[in-house]
Amino acid sequence: MKAALDFVSAGMVTAVGLDAASSCAAMRARLDGFQETRFAVPGGDWLIGAPVSLPRNWIGEERLAHMAAAAIVEAFEIAPQARGQTALILCVAEEDRPGRPVGNGQNLLGLIEEISELGKTIQPRMVAHGRPSGHVALDAARRLLASGSTGFVMIVGVDSYLTPKSVNHYLGERRLVTTMNSNGFIPGEAAAAILCAPSGGVLRLTGLGLAREPAHIYNEMDYPLRAEGMTSVYKNALAESRCLHSDVVLKIGDLVGETYWFQQSALAMLRTQRERSAVQPIWALAASLGNIGAAAGPAMLAWAVQAVQRGYAPAGPIMVEASGDNGACGAAIVEAR
Repeated sequence: MKAALDFVSAGMVTAVGLDAASSCAAMRARLDGFQETRFAVPGGDWLIGAPVSLPRNWIGEERLAHMAAAAIVEAFEIAPQARGQTALILCVAEEDRPGRPVGNGQNLLGLIEEISELGKTIQPRMVAHGRPSGHVALDAARRLLASGSTGFVMIVGVDSYLTPKSVNHYLGERRLVTTMNSNGFIPGEAAAAILCAPSGGVLRLTGLGLAREPAHIYNEMDYPLRAEGMTSVYKNALAESRCLHSDVVLKIGDLVGETYWFQQSALAMLRTQRERSAVQPIWALAASLGNIGAAAGPAMLAWAVQAVQRGYAPAGPIMVEASGDNGACGAAIVEAR
């Protein structure tokens, strides 16, 4: 059974702002948080990344916990009535991702609950699918709301690619942007929280699609890229929302920088849009924040909430999409209430 799901409030901690309002204003202005890090790259240059400027130099899980807690507290400031009666879904990096900043997931959950003073949460759970984690969490959230076990669900995403092991791995794979490689991504970090309820929100989830792409970025030699996974999630999300692709007025995507991701989205659009429409603007999260992994889904939804609240989002269905290195992908359709 699926329940109605509204987005009530949001919080963000990013390389361009320590709250949702400043982060989204910066992204709207096409500002970015890119700067030299202390990671060296071949040739003697410093790696460009998108780190968060925190008041203290926390590292490891403590750093993630402080970022996630700040986003949660911000979301609760707008809806304090949700405290003490909220289910928590934490989105984190894939379990097999090199340099994954999360060791013991339960330890991270405990730190977040302690720092944010969450109070009683209803059976906290983790989703470890990287960038599409937020979409998987949306499916879990509406099932929780449908069960009647909770009136609110907080979806939180937190991640970082700025760890030594992660940087070394992706440099070795030639997947990071350097002076020698333009077809790569900029490693970033962020946290975002989105509070969901059956009603009373700024946006409503009207459609959701989840699938897996066989020709993922590490498997292109075995399968030609036809964007079968993303095409499937587009079709499912559009069918559930009862709209056509041509009705979508805005797309928000993780689109971390490598050409693969743009090709995947372009192919999926070609395979699902059959009617003429105005050019759909695309807001690319990574253009300002770099690759923020599992924080991407909640961050894109938070951006949509801010854009609707402040009146700069076009009127109509908004598509939010994300996909991961292992082929997992998701798309959601949201509309203003």
